[in-house]
Amino acid sequence: MSSVTPPAITIFVDADACPVKDEVYRVAGRHGACVVVVANSFITVPREPWIERVIVSDKLDAADDWIAERAGPQTVVVTADVPLASRCVKAGASVLAPTGKPFTESSIGMALATRDLMQSLREAGAVTGGPKPFSPKDRSAFLGALDRALMRLRRNAQGA
Repeated sequence: MSSVTPPAITIFVDADACPVKDEVYRVAGRHGACVVVVANSFITVPREPWIERVIVSDKLDAADDWIAERAGPQTVVVTADVPLASRCVKAGASVLAPTGKPFTESSIGMALATRDLMQSLREAGAVTGGPKPFSPKDRSAFLGALDRALMRLRRNAQGA
């Protein structure tokens, strides 16, 4: 067993429309992870030394760019934004949707294709509804997925 402290795990939250911020704080606190909440406007966060709020400009994709530039192997990114998820997966980050669905190297291509298809159908007027409402089942799945992602990163850091 090494006496070297493994690098801190950081969770980046694409916060403007994220329904699971409170769950992120709770799980991160249990695991000793840092949380960075990134938004285009002021957002209230708990006053904890391990939680940081970053407010970026209101320029299109400013929050996505900020997160993608910092994502890497010791990070978890929480986002429903598929293009951002793709950028972060390519950077080596663990990426979770608020529903708990992981974005991985093997799933991101299909997620991008589905997103593009749905956008085309919406633009053509074929699809008028949005995503299904966020449910307690989604919240529970997210909690489990975030817990597993943090445990995996901790094991990997200790084994390195």
